[in-house]
Amino acid sequence: MKKIILISMLATAVFTANAQDTKPYEEKMSQIETQFKKLEADYQAFGKKDPSTLTEAEKAKISEIIAKADSLGSAQKNAVLEIAKKFKDTKFPAKYIAQVMYDVEYDELKDLCDPKTGYYNEPEMAKPKQLFESYKLRQPGSMYKDLTMEDLNGKQVKLSQWVGKGKYVLVDFWASWCGPCRKEMPNVVEAYKRFKDKGLEIIGVSFDSKKLQWSAAVEKLGMTWPQMSDLKGWESTAAAVYGIRSIPSNILIDPQGKIVAMDLRENKLQEVLAEKLK
Repeated sequence: MKKIILISMLATAVFTANAQDTKPYEEKMSQIETQFKKLEADYQAFGKKDPSTLTEAEKAKISEIIAKADSLGSAQKNAVLEIAKKFKDTKFPAKYIAQVMYDVEYDELKDLCDPKTGYYNEPEMAKPKQLFESYKLRQPGSMYKDLTMEDLNGKQVKLSQWVGKGKYVLVDFWASWCGPCRKEMPNVVEAYKRFKDKGLEIIGVSFDSKKLQWSAAVEKLGMTWPQMSDLKGWESTAAAVYGIRSIPSNILIDPQGKIVAMDLRENKLQEVLAEKLK
């Protein structure tokens, strides 16, 4: 009996210690959430205005808000990764992992979805686990899968027309209605200019459903590489074949048809291409 009581007392002591350990992290995550809401409110105030009427000062303020949001997103991601590592044998990390699941790398999400963790079977892990399963369809090291769609001229084309022909191929999943896609596109355009003569091809796979919007965006954004789409929106064949659950997204395929990287954006896109196409 005394042994049982002692074990119970020890368990209570451990629980209390864990609660004390987690409190600073809970406070930190709460502060980040509060800051995100403030930035969102500030941004929405400008979102109600006609973009053509924005002053230079207002444009600068919007850029400042976006920069702060990016920095805050990095801080949130790092905090969650730290929580998951420190409290991996408890249920505590589960409620935070879904908040950053789209911001982490493939290997990071793989670690976060480790079945041996104490939080793996928590209800909050359902969406991260689903996302990880979709990532497996385009994980680095696997061979590409062909897609057959139509180009902007209504001609049927296949990925295999470009893949395996001696070049690196970046398959870029995007849509004209996708704000983050349009924001990232100048970076993709710059990458194409830098590396197209060094062995890079880009194939745009649009998740649009209206051809006019698709073609107009291609012209306006300066996308001079081949395009393809089945104009089915989120019902696109690409969503099922490559597990695309959010855009922008992409895969980089080597000259032999193997996927060597995925979801390359911003500086990471330039860095990986520079490494592969020396």
